[in-house]
Amino acid sequence: MKKLLFIMIASAVFAGCRTCTCPAESGTTFARDALAPYVEKGELPGAVNVFYRDGVQETCCIGYADVAAKRPVTLDSPFMQCSQSKGFCGVTVAILVEEGKLSLDDPVSKFLPEFKTLWVRTAETNGEYTVKKAKNTLTVRNVMNHTGGFGFELPNYTAMGGWSRRMPLRSVAATAAGVPLNFEPGTKVQYSNVGIDIGAAVVEAVSGMRWEDFLRLRVFGPLGMDDTGFWPCDGQLENKIELYEVKEGQKAKWMFQASSMQRPYGDDRVFPSAGAGIWTTARDQLKFYKMLMNLGVGDNGVRILNAETVKEILAKSTRPKGMGGYSLGLGAPEEDNEMAWFGHGGAWGTNCSVNWHTRELKLWAVQLTGGPRPWDKARSEAEKKFFKYAADNSLSAYTGRMQ
Repeated sequence: MKKLLFIMIASAVFAGCRTCTCPAESGTTFARDALAPYVEKGELPGAVNVFYRDGVQETCCIGYADVAAKRPVTLDSPFMQCSQSKGFCGVTVAILVEEGKLSLDDPVSKFLPEFKTLWVRTAETNGEYTVKKAKNTLTVRNVMNHTGGFGFELPNYTAMGGWSRRMPLRSVAATAAGVPLNFEPGTKVQYSNVGIDIGAAVVEAVSGMRWEDFLRLRVFGPLGMDDTGFWPCDGQLENKIELYEVKEGQKAKWMFQASSMQRPYGDDRVFPSAGAGIWTTARDQLKFYKMLMNLGVGDNGVRILNAETVKEILAKSTRPKGMGGYSLGLGAPEEDNEMAWFGHGGAWGTNCSVNWHTRELKLWAVQLTGGPRPWDKARSEAEKKFFKYAADNSLSAYTGRMQ
Protein backbone atom coordinates (compact mmCIF):
# COMPACT_ATOMS: atom_id res chain seq x y z
CA MET A 1 0.00 0.00 0.00
CA LYS A 2 1.31 3.40 -0.94
CA LYS A 3 1.69 5.98 1.80
CA LEU A 4 1.23 9.69 1.63
CA LEU A 5 4.52 11.48 2.13
CA PHE A 6 4.81 14.57 4.25
CA ILE A 7 7.61 17.12 4.31
CA MET A 8 9.32 17.07 7.71
CA ILE A 9 10.42 20.30 9.32
CA ALA A 10 12.51 20.57 12.46
CA SER A 11 10.72 21.95 15.50
CA ALA A 12 12.31 22.33 18.94
CA VAL A 13 9.14 21.63 20.87
CA PHE A 14 10.33 20.32 24.22
CA ALA A 15 12.83 22.99 25.21
CA GLY A 16 14.83 21.43 27.99
CA CYS A 17 13.51 17.94 27.20
CA ARG A 18 14.34 17.01 23.59
CA THR A 19 14.21 18.18 20.01
CA CYS A 20 11.59 16.68 17.75
CA THR A 21 9.98 16.99 14.34
CA CYS A 22 6.45 17.41 13.10
CA PRO A 23 4.91 16.96 9.66
CA ALA A 24 3.96 20.11 7.81
CA GLU A 25 1.32 20.21 5.14
CA SER A 26 2.27 20.92 1.55
CA GLY A 27 -0.75 22.00 -0.40
CA THR A 28 -4.36 21.22 0.38
CA THR A 29 -5.82 18.46 2.52
CA PHE A 30 -9.40 17.67 3.45
CA ALA A 31 -9.00 18.63 7.12
CA ARG A 32 -6.98 21.77 6.44
CA ASP A 33 -9.59 23.02 3.99
CA ALA A 34 -12.35 22.39 6.51
CA LEU A 35 -10.64 23.96 9.54
CA ALA A 36 -8.75 26.92 8.03
CA PRO A 37 -11.70 29.37 7.99
CA TYR A 38 -12.28 28.92 11.73
CA VAL A 39 -8.57 29.29 12.55
CA GLU A 40 -8.35 32.42 10.41
CA LYS A 41 -11.29 33.97 12.32
CA GLY A 42 -9.70 33.06 15.67
CA GLU A 43 -12.65 30.88 16.74
CA LEU A 44 -10.50 27.74 16.66
CA PRO A 45 -7.05 28.45 18.17
CA GLY A 46 -5.37 25.38 16.74
CA ALA A 47 -5.74 21.64 16.34
CA VAL A 48 -4.11 18.39 15.31
CA ASN A 49 -6.24 16.20 13.07
CA VAL A 50 -5.23 12.79 11.75
CA PHE A 51 -7.18 10.53 9.41
CA TYR A 52 -5.72 7.09 8.67
CA ARG A 53 -6.84 4.13 6.60
CA ASP A 54 -4.70 1.06 5.98
CA GLY A 55 -1.41 2.86 5.32
CA VAL A 56 -2.83 6.12 3.94
CA GLN A 57 -2.56 8.97 6.45
CA GLU A 58 -3.50 12.65 6.35
CA THR A 59 -1.89 14.70 9.13
CA CYS A 60 -3.04 18.28 9.68
CA CYS A 61 -1.34 20.51 12.28
CA ILE A 62 -3.12 23.85 11.97
CA GLY A 63 -3.16 27.04 14.03
CA TYR A 64 -1.54 27.70 17.37
CA ALA A 65 -0.82 25.95 20.63
CA ASP A 66 -0.46 29.47 22.06
CA VAL A 67 -2.24 32.18 20.08
CA ALA A 68 -0.68 35.15 21.89
CA ALA A 69 2.86 33.82 21.37
CA LYS A 70 2.08 32.65 17.81
CA ARG A 71 3.51 29.25 18.72
CA PRO A 72 2.30 26.64 16.17
CA VAL A 73 0.57 23.47 17.28
CA THR A 74 2.46 20.28 16.31
CA LEU A 75 2.25 16.52 16.74
CA ASP A 76 4.63 16.94 19.68
CA SER A 77 2.73 19.65 21.56
CA PRO A 78 1.85 18.26 25.02
CA PHE A 79 -1.77 18.37 26.17
CA MET A 80 -4.08 17.02 28.87
CA GLN A 81 -6.00 14.11 27.42
CA CYS A 82 -8.43 14.07 30.37
CA SER A 83 -10.82 11.09 30.12
CA GLN A 84 -8.81 9.43 27.38
CA SER A 85 -6.72 8.19 30.32
CA LYS A 86 -9.49 5.64 30.91
CA GLY A 87 -8.43 3.63 27.85
CA PHE A 88 -4.91 3.29 29.21
CA CYS A 89 -6.35 1.83 32.42
CA GLY A 90 -8.44 -0.57 30.34
CA VAL A 91 -5.33 -1.87 28.61
CA THR A 92 -3.55 -2.50 31.93
CA VAL A 93 -6.57 -4.46 33.19
CA ALA A 94 -6.68 -6.40 29.91
CA ILE A 95 -3.00 -7.33 30.26
CA LEU A 96 -3.66 -8.90 33.68
CA VAL A 97 -6.77 -10.69 32.41
CA GLU A 98 -4.77 -12.11 29.51
CA GLU A 99 -2.09 -13.33 31.92
CA GLY A 100 -4.70 -15.11 34.05
CA LYS A 101 -4.01 -12.94 37.09
CA LEU A 102 -7.41 -11.30 37.07
CA SER A 103 -10.96 -12.00 35.93
CA LEU A 104 -13.43 -9.29 35.01
CA ASP A 105 -15.97 -11.05 37.24
CA ASP A 106 -13.68 -11.10 40.28
CA PRO A 107 -15.11 -9.16 43.24
CA VAL A 108 -13.24 -5.91 43.77
CA SER A 109 -13.10 -6.90 47.47
CA LYS A 110 -10.83 -9.83 46.55
CA PHE A 111 -8.09 -7.24 46.02
CA LEU A 112 -9.38 -4.24 48.00
CA PRO A 113 -11.04 -5.52 51.21
CA GLU A 114 -12.79 -2.23 52.00
CA PHE A 115 -15.29 -2.99 49.21
CA LYS A 116 -16.64 -6.15 50.86
CA THR A 117 -19.61 -4.35 52.43
CA LEU A 118 -21.16 -1.52 50.43
CA TRP A 119 -24.21 0.64 50.91
CA VAL A 120 -26.71 1.97 48.37
CA ARG A 121 -28.77 5.17 48.62
CA THR A 122 -32.49 4.41 48.70
CA ALA A 123 -34.10 7.83 49.22
CA GLU A 124 -33.22 11.47 49.81
CA THR A 125 -35.25 14.24 51.44
CA ASN A 126 -34.00 17.77 52.14
CA GLY A 127 -30.40 16.71 51.76
CA GLU A 128 -30.75 13.67 54.03
CA TYR A 129 -30.69 10.19 52.55
CA THR A 130 -31.26 6.64 53.72
CA VAL A 131 -29.19 3.64 52.73
CA LYS A 132 -29.42 -0.12 52.59
CA LYS A 133 -26.77 -2.80 52.31
CA ALA A 134 -25.89 -3.60 48.70
CA LYS A 135 -27.08 -7.00 47.51
CA ASN A 136 -24.99 -7.28 44.35
CA THR A 137 -21.27 -7.96 44.39
CA LEU A 138 -19.15 -5.17 42.92
CA THR A 139 -16.91 -6.66 40.22
CA VAL A 140 -13.89 -5.46 38.27
CA ARG A 141 -16.16 -5.42 35.20
CA ASN A 142 -18.56 -3.03 36.99
CA VAL A 143 -15.94 -0.45 37.91
CA MET A 144 -14.39 -0.51 34.45
CA ASN A 145 -17.61 -0.12 32.44
CA HIS A 146 -19.40 2.47 34.61
CA THR A 147 -22.01 0.13 36.08
CA GLY A 148 -20.58 0.14 39.62
CA GLY A 149 -22.94 2.73 41.09
CA PHE A 150 -20.30 5.36 41.80
CA GLY A 151 -20.82 9.05 41.12
CA PHE A 152 -18.76 10.90 38.56
CA GLU A 153 -16.28 12.11 41.17
CA LEU A 154 -15.48 12.09 44.85
CA PRO A 155 -17.32 14.72 46.93
CA ASN A 156 -15.58 18.11 46.77
CA TYR A 157 -13.05 16.88 44.22
CA THR A 158 -12.47 20.37 42.84
CA ALA A 159 -11.51 21.56 46.33
CA MET A 160 -8.84 18.85 46.28
CA GLY A 161 -7.38 20.07 43.00
CA GLY A 162 -9.52 18.32 40.44
CA TRP A 163 -8.72 15.10 38.61
CA SER A 164 -5.16 15.00 39.87
CA ARG A 165 -6.87 14.98 43.29
CA ARG A 166 -3.69 15.29 45.36
CA MET A 167 -4.45 11.72 46.57
CA PRO A 168 -2.87 8.37 45.64
CA LEU A 169 -5.09 5.94 43.76
CA ARG A 170 -5.30 3.61 46.75
CA SER A 171 -6.60 6.48 48.87
CA VAL A 172 -9.15 7.41 46.22
CA ALA A 173 -10.43 3.81 46.26
CA ALA A 174 -10.60 3.69 50.07
CA THR A 175 -12.51 6.97 50.16
CA ALA A 176 -14.93 5.81 47.47
CA ALA A 177 -15.70 2.62 49.41
CA GLY A 178 -17.12 4.75 52.23
CA VAL A 179 -19.48 6.73 49.99
CA PRO A 180 -22.93 5.14 49.41
CA LEU A 181 -23.51 3.92 45.86
CA ASN A 182 -26.18 5.53 43.70
CA PHE A 183 -27.57 2.14 42.63
CA GLU A 184 -26.95 -1.59 42.91
CA PRO A 185 -23.80 -2.64 41.00
CA GLY A 186 -24.56 -3.90 37.51
CA THR A 187 -28.10 -2.50 37.27
CA LYS A 188 -27.58 0.94 35.71
CA VAL A 189 -24.97 3.14 34.07
CA GLN A 190 -23.32 6.25 35.50
CA TYR A 191 -20.13 7.58 33.95
CA SER A 192 -17.52 7.62 36.70
CA ASN A 193 -13.89 8.68 37.00
CA VAL A 194 -13.94 7.08 40.45
CA GLY A 195 -14.78 3.64 39.10
CA ILE A 196 -11.82 3.71 36.70
CA ASP A 197 -9.51 4.78 39.52
CA ILE A 198 -10.72 1.80 41.53
CA GLY A 199 -9.82 -0.38 38.54
CA ALA A 200 -6.31 1.11 38.58
CA ALA A 201 -6.06 0.40 42.32
CA VAL A 202 -6.92 -3.24 41.55
CA VAL A 203 -4.08 -3.30 39.01
CA GLU A 204 -1.76 -2.06 41.75
CA ALA A 205 -2.92 -4.79 44.15
CA VAL A 206 -2.54 -7.57 41.56
CA SER A 207 0.76 -6.42 40.03
CA GLY A 208 2.42 -5.27 43.25
CA MET A 209 3.40 -2.06 41.47
CA ARG A 210 2.11 1.47 41.39
CA TRP A 211 -0.27 1.77 38.46
CA GLU A 212 1.79 4.46 36.74
CA ASP A 213 4.90 2.25 36.97
CA PHE A 214 3.04 -0.74 35.54
CA LEU A 215 1.73 1.46 32.74
CA ARG A 216 5.19 2.75 31.92
CA LEU A 217 6.75 -0.73 32.04
CA ARG A 218 4.11 -2.58 30.03
CA VAL A 219 2.68 0.07 27.67
CA PHE A 220 4.50 3.42 27.41
CA GLY A 221 8.03 2.00 27.30
CA PRO A 222 7.43 -0.81 24.80
CA LEU A 223 5.49 1.48 22.44
CA GLY A 224 8.11 4.24 22.64
CA MET A 225 5.68 6.73 24.19
CA ASP A 226 8.47 8.83 25.67
CA ASP A 227 6.40 12.02 26.05
CA THR A 228 3.41 10.57 27.91
CA GLY A 229 3.01 10.60 31.69
CA PHE A 230 1.63 12.33 34.75
CA TRP A 231 4.35 14.88 35.54
CA PRO A 232 5.22 17.02 32.49
CA CYS A 233 8.63 18.67 32.76
CA ASP A 234 9.15 22.43 32.56
CA GLY A 235 9.99 22.29 28.86
CA GLN A 236 6.81 20.40 28.08
CA LEU A 237 4.69 22.84 30.08
CA GLU A 238 6.27 25.75 28.21
CA ASN A 239 5.24 24.14 24.93
CA LYS A 240 1.84 22.69 25.87
CA ILE A 241 -1.36 23.36 23.97
CA GLU A 242 -3.00 26.13 25.98
CA LEU A 243 -6.59 25.86 27.19
CA TYR A 244 -9.18 28.11 25.53
CA GLU A 245 -12.85 28.86 25.99
CA VAL A 246 -14.71 28.96 22.69
CA LYS A 247 -17.99 30.61 21.68
CA GLU A 248 -19.44 30.58 18.20
CA GLY A 249 -18.77 33.82 16.37
CA GLN A 250 -16.15 35.01 18.89
CA LYS A 251 -12.40 34.68 19.15
CA ALA A 252 -11.26 31.96 21.54
CA LYS A 253 -10.38 33.19 25.05
CA TRP A 254 -7.31 31.89 26.88
CA MET A 255 -7.92 30.22 30.27
CA PHE A 256 -5.41 30.05 33.13
CA GLN A 257 -6.83 26.72 34.28
CA ALA A 258 -10.04 24.72 34.72
CA SER A 259 -11.32 23.79 38.18
CA SER A 260 -11.35 20.13 37.16
CA MET A 261 -7.60 20.10 36.47
CA GLN A 262 -5.87 22.75 38.53
CA ARG A 263 -2.28 23.90 38.58
CA PRO A 264 0.41 22.92 39.47
CA TYR A 265 0.70 20.28 36.77
CA GLY A 266 4.15 18.82 37.22
CA ASP A 267 5.25 18.75 40.86
CA ASP A 268 4.91 16.34 43.77
CA ARG A 269 1.44 17.60 44.67
CA VAL A 270 0.12 15.77 41.61
CA PHE A 271 -1.01 12.15 41.93
CA PRO A 272 -1.88 9.89 38.99
CA SER A 273 -5.54 9.55 38.09
CA ALA A 274 -6.65 6.78 35.76
CA GLY A 275 -10.05 8.40 35.26
CA ALA A 276 -8.60 11.61 33.80
CA GLY A 277 -4.99 12.49 34.37
CA ILE A 278 -2.42 11.59 31.72
CA TRP A 279 -0.51 14.15 29.65
CA THR A 280 0.48 13.11 26.14
CA THR A 281 1.14 14.29 22.59
CA ALA A 282 -0.67 13.49 19.36
CA ARG A 283 2.39 11.57 18.17
CA ASP A 284 2.37 9.36 21.27
CA GLN A 285 -1.38 8.96 21.18
CA LEU A 286 -1.11 7.66 17.63
CA LYS A 287 1.28 4.97 18.86
CA PHE A 288 -1.22 3.83 21.48
CA TYR A 289 -4.31 3.83 19.27
CA LYS A 290 -2.55 2.27 16.29
CA MET A 291 -1.61 -0.56 18.65
CA LEU A 292 -5.32 -1.07 19.35
CA MET A 293 -6.17 -0.77 15.65
CA ASN A 294 -3.47 -3.37 14.89
CA LEU A 295 -5.02 -5.75 17.46
CA GLY A 296 -2.34 -5.40 20.09
CA VAL A 297 0.78 -4.76 18.01
CA GLY A 298 2.47 -1.35 17.93
CA ASP A 299 3.74 0.22 14.71
CA ASN A 300 7.23 -0.63 16.04
CA GLY A 301 6.35 -4.35 15.97
CA VAL A 302 6.06 -4.76 19.75
CA ARG A 303 3.07 -6.80 20.90
CA ILE A 304 1.24 -5.43 23.96
CA LEU A 305 -1.86 -7.67 23.87
CA ASN A 306 -3.04 -10.72 21.99
CA ALA A 307 -5.45 -10.06 19.14
CA GLU A 308 -8.34 -11.92 20.78
CA THR A 309 -7.98 -9.86 23.96
CA VAL A 310 -8.43 -6.65 21.98
CA LYS A 311 -11.33 -8.07 19.98
CA GLU A 312 -13.24 -9.55 22.90
CA ILE A 313 -12.79 -7.21 25.88
CA LEU A 314 -11.63 -3.88 24.44
CA ALA A 315 -13.43 -3.59 21.09
CA LYS A 316 -16.72 -5.08 22.39
CA SER A 317 -19.05 -3.94 25.14
CA THR A 318 -18.73 -5.63 28.53
CA ARG A 319 -22.10 -4.32 29.71
CA PRO A 320 -25.40 -6.23 29.84
CA LYS A 321 -27.64 -5.87 26.80
CA GLY A 322 -29.58 -2.64 26.70
CA MET A 323 -27.07 -0.60 28.69
CA GLY A 324 -25.18 0.86 25.75
CA GLY A 325 -21.74 0.05 24.48
CA TYR A 326 -18.66 0.33 26.70
CA SER A 327 -15.76 -2.04 27.26
CA LEU A 328 -12.87 -1.45 29.67
CA GLY A 329 -12.25 2.27 29.80
CA LEU A 330 -13.11 2.54 26.10
CA GLY A 331 -16.31 3.35 24.27
CA ALA A 332 -17.34 0.35 22.18
CA PRO A 333 -20.41 -0.73 20.20
CA GLU A 334 -23.17 -2.62 21.99
CA GLU A 335 -23.46 -5.04 19.08
CA ASP A 336 -20.44 -6.34 17.19
CA ASN A 337 -20.53 -5.33 13.53
CA GLU A 338 -18.21 -4.81 10.63
CA MET A 339 -18.32 -1.02 10.97
CA ALA A 340 -17.56 -0.98 14.68
CA TRP A 341 -15.32 1.76 16.06
CA PHE A 342 -13.97 1.97 19.60
CA GLY A 343 -11.99 4.63 21.45
CA HIS A 344 -12.50 7.55 23.81
CA GLY A 345 -12.73 11.31 24.11
CA GLY A 346 -11.67 13.78 26.77
CA ALA A 347 -13.18 16.81 28.47
CA TRP A 348 -11.21 19.41 26.52
CA GLY A 349 -12.40 18.07 23.18
CA THR A 350 -9.72 15.46 22.45
CA ASN A 351 -10.79 12.24 20.79
CA CYS A 352 -9.34 9.18 19.11
CA SER A 353 -11.07 6.06 17.85
CA VAL A 354 -10.14 3.11 15.65
CA ASN A 355 -11.74 0.39 13.58
CA TRP A 356 -9.70 -2.81 13.48
CA HIS A 357 -11.89 -4.36 10.79
CA THR A 358 -10.98 -1.70 8.21
CA ARG A 359 -7.74 -0.48 9.85
CA GLU A 360 -9.02 3.06 10.20
CA LEU A 361 -8.22 5.75 12.77
CA LYS A 362 -9.31 9.32 13.45
CA LEU A 363 -7.58 11.58 15.99
CA TRP A 364 -8.47 15.10 17.17
CA ALA A 365 -6.27 17.00 19.63
CA VAL A 366 -7.39 20.37 21.02
CA GLN A 367 -7.74 22.00 24.46
CA LEU A 368 -11.13 23.69 24.46
CA THR A 369 -14.05 24.35 26.75
CA GLY A 370 -17.43 25.82 25.85
CA GLY A 371 -19.28 25.73 22.56
CA PRO A 372 -20.99 25.28 20.22
CA ARG A 373 -18.19 24.29 17.85
CA PRO A 374 -19.17 25.03 14.25
CA TRP A 375 -16.08 23.36 12.79
CA ASP A 376 -17.31 19.93 13.92
CA LYS A 377 -19.65 19.64 10.93
CA ALA A 378 -16.93 20.76 8.51
CA ARG A 379 -14.48 18.27 10.01
CA SER A 380 -17.07 15.51 9.74
CA GLU A 381 -17.46 16.23 6.03
CA ALA A 382 -13.68 16.20 5.59
CA GLU A 383 -13.58 12.82 7.32
CA LYS A 384 -16.12 11.37 4.89
CA LYS A 385 -14.17 12.65 1.91
CA PHE A 386 -10.85 11.27 3.18
CA PHE A 387 -12.15 7.79 3.94
CA LYS A 388 -13.97 7.61 0.63
CA TYR A 389 -10.81 8.33 -1.34
CA ALA A 390 -8.58 6.22 0.89
CA ALA A 391 -10.96 3.26 0.52
CA ASP A 392 -10.55 3.56 -3.24
CA ASN A 393 -6.75 3.21 -2.77
CA SER A 394 -6.42 6.03 -5.27
CA LEU A 395 -3.79 8.64 -4.41
CA SER A 396 -4.36 10.32 -7.76
CA ALA A 397 -7.92 11.09 -6.71
CA TYR A 398 -6.82 12.39 -3.30
CA THR A 399 -6.89 16.20 -3.14
CA GLY A 400 -3.79 16.57 -0.92
CA ARG A 401 -0.93 17.47 -3.21
CA MET A 402 2.36 16.38 -1.62
CA GLN A 403 5.71 17.43 -3.00
